[in-house]
Amino acid sequence: MTEAIPSLDAQPPGLQRVAAALQAAGHPHGPRMLDDAARTAQQAADQLGVQLGQIAKSIIFRRKADDVAVLVITSGDRRVDEKKVEAHVGKIGRADAGFVKDRTGFSIGGVSPVAHATPPVTLIDRDLLRFDVVWAAAGHPHGVFPLHPADLERLTGAPVVDVVQEPAAL
Repeated sequence: MTEAIPSLDAQPPGLQRVAAALQAAGHPHGPRMLDDAARTAQQAADQLGVQLGQIAKSIIFRRKADDVAVLVITSGDRRVDEKKVEAHVGKIGRADAGFVKDRTGFSIGGVSPVAHATPPVTLIDRDLLRFDVVWAAAGHPHGVFPLHPADLERLTGAPVVDVVQEPAAL
C-alpha cells in the first residue's frame, strides 16, 4: 500500500519540496510513496483503500487574462464546473502538460496543493469537507500525503467554495 519515505535526499525534487513545505507549515504527516503510480484519483483510491472522494485532486487551469495558473482542489468523485471557477477567478482555459510543469514544478499526476514553483490562484471545493481525512498528491505520481480538508485552507490560504458540477441523480 504505502510506506514512509526513508531518505528524503534520495527522493525526486518535487517530493522533496512538498515534504519541506509540509514540515515548515507544521503539518504532522509527510509524503508517503505508493507501490504504483497514481496518476488518476481512482488509482490512488484503489491503492490507499479509501473512497474515491477522499482523493484531493489538483486540477490546473490557465487564467486567460494574465496566464496565471489556477489550481482547483476537489474530491476525486467530483467534476469541476469551469463556469463556477470562472465566477471566482475570471475566464480560464485548459492547461497543457508544459504549462502545468512550468508553473507548478510538478508533472500532471503529481501536482500537489503546496510547494508550487509559482504560487497559483487556488480554490478548494467544499465537497472535500465531507471527509475527516483526504489524500493529496505530494509532487510525484507515486507520492501522496494525508490531511484533514481544513488543513488545505491553512496550507494554501485558499477559500472553500462551490466549484463542482452537481452529482448526477440516481
